[in-house]
Amino acid sequence: MSAPRYLIDTNVFIGLEDHAEVAPVFSSLLQLATRHSVGVFVHEAAIDDIRRDKDEARRRVSLSKIQKFPAIKKTVGIDQAALEAKFGRIRKANDLVDATLLHALDMEVADFLVTEDQGLHERAERISPTFGARVLYVADAVSLLRTTYEAIDVVLPAVVEVEAHTLPQDDPIFESLRSDYAPFDTWWRDKCVKAMRKCWVVMDDKRIAGLVVRKDEKPGDTDATLQGDKILKVCTFKVRPESRGVKLGELLLKQVLWYAQTNKHDVVYLTTFPTQATLISLLEYYGFEHTHNNKGGEMVYEKSLSRSRLLPEPAVSLFDLARRNYPRFATGDGVAAYAIPIQEDFHEILFPELVPPVIQMSLFSDSGAQRPGNTIRKVYLCRAPAMISQPGALLFFYKGKSEGIPSQAITTVGVFEEMSFARSTEELRRLAGGRSVYSDVQLRMMNASEDRPVKVINFLLAAHLEPPMSLDALRQTNVFAERPPQSIKNLAPAQQISVLERGTFGFAT
Repeated sequence: MSAPRYLIDTNVFIGLEDHAEVAPVFSSLLQLATRHSVGVFVHEAAIDDIRRDKDEARRRVSLSKIQKFPAIKKTVGIDQAALEAKFGRIRKANDLVDATLLHALDMEVADFLVTEDQGLHERAERISPTFGARVLYVADAVSLLRTTYEAIDVVLPAVVEVEAHTLPQDDPIFESLRSDYAPFDTWWRDKCVKAMRKCWVVMDDKRIAGLVVRKDEKPGDTDATLQGDKILKVCTFKVRPESRGVKLGELLLKQVLWYAQTNKHDVVYLTTFPTQATLISLLEYYGFEHTHNNKGGEMVYEKSLSRSRLLPEPAVSLFDLARRNYPRFATGDGVAAYAIPIQEDFHEILFPELVPPVIQMSLFSDSGAQRPGNTIRKVYLCRAPAMISQPGALLFFYKGKSEGIPSQAITTVGVFEEMSFARSTEELRRLAGGRSVYSDVQLRMMNASEDRPVKVINFLLAAHLEPPMSLDALRQTNVFAERPPQSIKNLAPAQQISVLERGTFGFAT
């Protein structure tokens, strides 16, 4: 069984080998890969990219340094027209390099591509969600390597609510905020500290990895243009540069949107500069719209939140409807629903926020209960014979008999995206992709093969039932017969309604 190969883009190589100080997350990528015998490769096309550098001295140094990485050679006979047909329009030399890197990924010469180029991520996502999940930011590649090979040691991030005055002003995240906004210290002291404004933070090794500052606003005293009486402004949405990627940003955005929907906000908005391409892509994926630019030149992104039932739209898939209106999802006639039994161990991996909170030391107090969390887009692995084909179908996860609470209950609602099959451990690693929360040991123990493929189910985490729907309640409402299902079970419309009636989602279902 071969070790996975990580192909790095030119921008990652430069981040590793530049004359400037190497960011910790770039160093971690190589350290983890070396420690676990994971191959890190460059591509001949990237070497061509460096050869086009007009700075002769820099070009010579870069070419000398890139030699220490093994190179994936270009495929003979593949022309620009073929690459363009598969990977999108090629307008310039950099686009050709991007398409060539994606071709290597598509051929499975490389398992994952690591790049900070937002355009390259978008190209991959247009191929398919599964393919897009194999293109990683550096921070997400580091997270995947840690999860895959050091799962026992990984502490999942926890979103903690604090007041602004409790945060240490010498934390490195504030340095980048000051560089983005010169009057930051004055604004922070006068508007946040004095007002004891509420914040959400994610900690990493006693430092702030991500920060959200929120503020309630009303019509007439807001930069929002969408209509609504209750407006949530996200004053600050910041991920520390070395932690920047999709996963941490998604965790924070989930916190914002679940809070806003539950607390009956009509609009949520934030401002950002055009250079924040990763954040902008994340916002647009989940339905934020660029409505205007403010006086400071920042782009204002807004999202309406409704408490009415989400109805299907012609020519729009139910999945796209759900992601654009997240955290709402369509229900009822025409929306398929399934109960998915899941063992306790895998339930805790996929939904760590439902594990009873542990008491641990906190930066903000002597002790406190913290619930970990993870991303919105997830992947579930199983061998159930049932097929799910409708993007946007509802997935009700049923936690089987467990030592921890809850036991034998439907806990969680997901929105189905797509299903694929892995017929080897190598293919399983690739298909689980950047959304994987499984260790390499767990992936290998599944023994994926041609005869016994593993199903890879991609979905959005939509909501948790609070409280979970117990087995007794499921029997009383005829969702389940006497015995709970041992495999994926299709639910009739009436059964779907019975489950949804037990949830409090912040919108009608």
